[in-house]
Amino acid sequence: MNFVRTSRLAQYSLRRLLGAVVLLGIVITGGTVGYWLIEGWTLLESLYMTMITITTIGYGEPRPLSSNGTLFTLVLIVTTIGIIGYSLSTVTAFIVEGEFNRILRGQQMDRRIQRMRDHVILCGCGSTGLYIAESLHNSPTPFVVVELNESRIERMLEHVSDDVPYIMGDATQDEILRRAGIEHAKGLLAAVSDDKDNVFIVLTARSMKADLRIVARLINEDNAGKLRRAGADEVVSPNAIGGQRMASVMMRPSVVSFLDELSHGPSPLGFDEIPVNDFPSLIGKTLGEAHIAAETGMLVVAIHNGADARFNPGRDAVLHADDVLLVIGTPEQRAQLERIDLGS
Repeated sequence: MNFVRTSRLAQYSLRRLLGAVVLLGIVITGGTVGYWLIEGWTLLESLYMTMITITTIGYGEPRPLSSNGTLFTLVLIVTTIGIIGYSLSTVTAFIVEGEFNRILRGQQMDRRIQRMRDHVILCGCGSTGLYIAESLHNSPTPFVVVELNESRIERMLEHVSDDVPYIMGDATQDEILRRAGIEHAKGLLAAVSDDKDNVFIVLTARSMKADLRIVARLINEDNAGKLRRAGADEVVSPNAIGGQRMASVMMRPSVVSFLDELSHGPSPLGFDEIPVNDFPSLIGKTLGEAHIAAETGMLVVAIHNGADARFNPGRDAVLHADDVLLVIGTPEQRAQLERIDLGS
């Protein structure tokens, strides 16, 4: 059984356990009051008689029982047997059916999410979110999924991995985003299937963290401006991208195949971003002086700065702190650049 049902099943089982405890408390209170009224005993004597009756310890009565007291004791015994049977069946189901393990798993997941830093929050794992989750899972970026629909979470766990951390809830709610660790997140993807909901998600997220990078899914092109005004840094239309890709596959199949291999293939070789500001030894140097290709083997294909991009930059291109190098390389080559930077 998938862990997606943890919350509901756990709540149901806990309610049953709580119900059994409440019923037992009612029986103890009712028994104590009953002996007090019927036999005229003190409350302590009445409580003592109630406890030895429901626990079947077998100690003697504090005083002889009247006929009404004996009848009341029989009713108390039968009621207690029923409650004990109900409690035992609940506890047995709780353990045997794995509810206890699922609750522990859910608590561990919550703690795991709260420990996340510089992670991405994916809101929605429907038709588009499912592929986003898969891509994030195949990357080193930690992420958490927020989805209201139980069946979509179940499908995501089966399709991507049952180890993906998730929260079942409404991403437009502040509390849900707090549970997802928005205060420590570096980005949020609003990928639900309705533009209105995405606008609310973006508004909520932006109000909670001003410097959060937000990418929003767009269904209707007319709503692109609304998403940007709500606070989205980027607005992506899966329909537009899908159409452009189909055209590219038709006209430039080899190019598309090559780019797919770099982006999603099994090879460690792929595109990467190198913020120059993260590598102080590069700032102010020319690309030739940096010796990136010679020292690491990475190929610099462009230098990106805001809206400007210099493709196939020459050796005399100066590297500035706010530049981002677009490179083709492996994680090991990037690690080599980091070691060189630290060594300098």
